[in-house]
Amino acid sequence: MTEQNRRKGIALMLTAVTLFAIQDGFSRYLAETYNVFMVIMVRYWFFAGFVILLALRRPEGFRAAVRTHHPFLHIARASLLIAEVCVIVYGYTLIGLINSHAVFAVCPLLIAALSVPILREKVTWQNWLAIGIGMSGVLIILQPGSGVFSFASLLPLSAALMFALYSVLTRLTTRDEPGFVSLFWSGVIGAILVSAIGLPNWQNMTPLDWGMTTAYALIALVANWVLIRCYEVTEAATVQPFAYLQIVLVTLIGIFIYHEPLGLPVILGTCVVVGAGLYTLWNARRGAPGRLVSRP
Repeated sequence: MTEQNRRKGIALMLTAVTLFAIQDGFSRYLAETYNVFMVIMVRYWFFAGFVILLALRRPEGFRAAVRTHHPFLHIARASLLIAEVCVIVYGYTLIGLINSHAVFAVCPLLIAALSVPILREKVTWQNWLAIGIGMSGVLIILQPGSGVFSFASLLPLSAALMFALYSVLTRLTTRDEPGFVSLFWSGVIGAILVSAIGLPNWQNMTPLDWGMTTAYALIALVANWVLIRCYEVTEAATVQPFAYLQIVLVTLIGIFIYHEPLGLPVILGTCVVVGAGLYTLWNARRGAPGRLVSRP
């Protein structure tokens, strides 16, 4: 990997996480105003159209580009991703962007843990220790047993678990298939599934909110495209630490746009979770077991 590719990859990752943070800001506004399923459905229509267009432009041809040996795994992956997106966006409306992302930051550690039973990968005792420390950070954020704890606080944790399982299953399918196949079926199957629950919950939008929804869907699409380009030019281990910038950006959006509070337990817990995640990423760069996967 050249120095130019490394810098370009970092720039693309920073662009991607900025767009993802803006996307989440739109998510909260739209989900507080309209049905969550409908909002996610419109976003997935854009996503499905994007991956279909990419498949039509593939040099090997459409059928060859989307051929899969794991149809049931892709259905499971798409179902998990749809459920995760709906749960985390609903969580934004209940406990806010800051608290949701603080808990969701544990996801890379859950991926490392799930890679053991599903992928038969080995995780060092140092990584297991980091996973345990990261979970203690989640407890600091959630404060179980205190007056501020609520059932809604578990939503981002369940979303993190679903996304971790989705990520591990993605790695399982990409062992003998190109990564584009996983991307394609996530978009197409996901659009079909979410439409089945989104259409019955359709609500009329104002012209302004239709513009907001279109912008939201386009930002999500561009963010994923930038992330794909990022991993085409550089290694995941090089740029993955910069993905944590999204927590900072989302926190700024939560504070200055939605006037969310930033409590000391959230700050301390997030530092613990992110620190544990960065340690596992550092291990991944050294070629240690328990490597992580990127957000699709």
